[in-house]
Amino acid sequence: MIPILFCSILALSIFLEKLWVLRKKKVIPQNFIVEIEHLLRSEKVSEAIALCKETNAPISRILLNGIKNFGKRREEIKEIIEEVGKREAAYLDKYVEALSTIASVSTLLGLLGTIAGMIKIFGVISYHKVVNPSILAGGISEALYTTSAGLSVAIPTLIFYRYISGKSDELILEMEEYCLRMVELIKERKH
Repeated sequence: MIPILFCSILALSIFLEKLWVLRKKKVIPQNFIVEIEHLLRSEKVSEAIALCKETNAPISRILLNGIKNFGKRREEIKEIIEEVGKREAAYLDKYVEALSTIASVSTLLGLLGTIAGMIKIFGVISYHKVVNPSILAGGISEALYTTSAGLSVAIPTLIFYRYISGKSDELILEMEEYCLRMVELIKERKH
């Protein structure tokens, strides 16, 4: 039961941390997008670079590398942005797979506890010719508690995983769309 409790605490911690990290206003601040687009349309490259540096968001770090290459060929800029984008996507996805692992491990720990309890019950049966049914019932219920505990941790953790994974994918896709739009602004203007 202690490992299952540990899994529940770990899953909840990861879920809360990912909720904090994956806030849209933190990943893709809307005011930043509006302002950076305005600066790029006005060809204010140095101001756009300064804005990217002062904004602590994955989208700003991606665009900073693209803007530094202002005026280069579209393919070059896109490649640079994609490379930085992969690193930022990995940051957003950090620990998400751990939730899936915790859900699986919790289920298996519950099953292991049940099997251990059943082995114990059959051990009692093998030593005694006449066994008190209440002792067996108590042992069986004890064995099933671990399955119940494991599933009680695994089910919400799997829901957390699906939610966080979907939220992360959605933000990554949205960042890609903004970056592609910005690539057009960066490569359009040439000095």
